[in-house]
Amino acid sequence: MKGRALSLGTVAAVASILFLTPLVQAQTYPSQPIQLIVPMAPGDTVDLAGRAIATELAKILKTPVIVNNKPGGGSAVGADYVAKGKKNGYTLLFANSNIYYAHAMNPDDVPYNPLTDLDPLCLAISAPLTLAVNADAPWKTFQDLLDYMKKNPGKIRASSTGIGGVGHFNIEVIMHETGAAINMIPYKGASPAMTALMGGHVDISVLSLSLIHPQLEAGKLRALLISKKTPEFPNIPTLKQLGYKNDLSSVLFAFYGPVGLPDSVKKALASPLEKAIKSPEVVKAMEQLGAVEDYVSGPEYKKMMMSEYDMVKKLLKGAGSAPAAK
Repeated sequence: MKGRALSLGTVAAVASILFLTPLVQAQTYPSQPIQLIVPMAPGDTVDLAGRAIATELAKILKTPVIVNNKPGGGSAVGADYVAKGKKNGYTLLFANSNIYYAHAMNPDDVPYNPLTDLDPLCLAISAPLTLAVNADAPWKTFQDLLDYMKKNPGKIRASSTGIGGVGHFNIEVIMHETGAAINMIPYKGASPAMTALMGGHVDISVLSLSLIHPQLEAGKLRALLISKKTPEFPNIPTLKQLGYKNDLSSVLFAFYGPVGLPDSVKKALASPLEKAIKSPEVVKAMEQLGAVEDYVSGPEYKKMMMSEYDMVKKLLKGAGSAPAAK
């Protein structure tokens, strides 16, 4: 009888431990430093933004958040490292929208699938993009430019930051929404694309607001469209403001974990991430980078990401620029 009582007591104790283990894990996470993978080189906008948020996140979680740069493959190296890493919440990813643009463009060249291997934790910030022209160009508004493009199909030359980049897709969006034909000329990066515009080698370009900000202020460039309204330039319209279905895409910066991350970990990170992103220190740092706080919860951002991914595939397929993603 005594042995039976001991046995039942042991069973009860084990059951209690098993029941409490998830609660203990949720309460104790994080109990060690968190590694934040940034898939770009130090000094890049993604890196600077990630470090600013990591500093505030560490204060809130009361644990170190260490940024580890893993550049290469247009963000694929770092993203793949997280996708195939441990699913314990101690290795997270902070990346821009390149991680799913790259897969949509060349799925066979990217070692992970952003929709099935990475779990969005939240959207953090966005960097507005603009459709810019030289200040001495004859087009004062987007409608002026559109009228010209309709009368002169394919004559407008547009510089982009390369095939498959967000600038390329925004040119495709403009053509898709308006029916206009644009001759896109890819350059190796944003600076060469802007130089081509200012030098008169192209007529228009899709560039980040942060890059062209000084030229707008100096009156050397004029922005006809913007991907997201900003208080500093309230008169630059979005495509939707002009009556079109889709806006231009901004560059989006978000946090991810590997698929399979415990719900308890995601719950433990949700509020601290939101607080860090919305903190005055981060908001100010983002303004200096030409970006804006744009927090969206993980589930809502996942819907946004899937929608944009599908749009990218359709536009690429229609343009014949690359194979559709599987």
